[in-house]
Amino acid sequence: MSKRATQYWLFKSEPDAFSIDDLANMPGKRDHWDGIRNYQVRNMMRDVMKKGDLGFFYHSSCAVPGIVGTVSIVKESYPDHTAFDKKEKYYDPKSDSENPRWLMVDVKLQKKFSEILSLEFLKTRKPLQDMQLLRKGNRLSVMPVSKKDWDYINKLAK
Repeated sequence: MSKRATQYWLFKSEPDAFSIDDLANMPGKRDHWDGIRNYQVRNMMRDVMKKGDLGFFYHSSCAVPGIVGTVSIVKESYPDHTAFDKKEKYYDPKSDSENPRWLMVDVKLQKKFSEILSLEFLKTRKPLQDMQLLRKGNRLSVMPVSKKDWDYINKLAK
């Protein structure tokens, strides 16, 4: 049986809600990625995302949106407990612990970039023209990234 190839992802978070610095300050620089309320993303987390996969941490809905670092998946999908708690921002009354509707994964900070790779800058890079993040109308909070784009962006970050 051959080893599965690493998959690459981009995780969007509003920095005033949860930033790369917040992740850096968590015990072990690790935390759960909760609040996913999109079936397509939930299915990717459930069916495709595996421990050892890598991802970009992206700050969204802020003055300068862009990629700020990298993370690794350290725990595969499991029920998102915030869906069951009425006090949580992402509470979903239709989800319950017996039949969880929403999932999350745990991520660990790998590297914080010295400078943000802004969305505006990324849009000017011809090799990234097909990247899902840069397509018009893309609203997913977690999305796949090709190995080609992963390698290219990491070179830009050095």
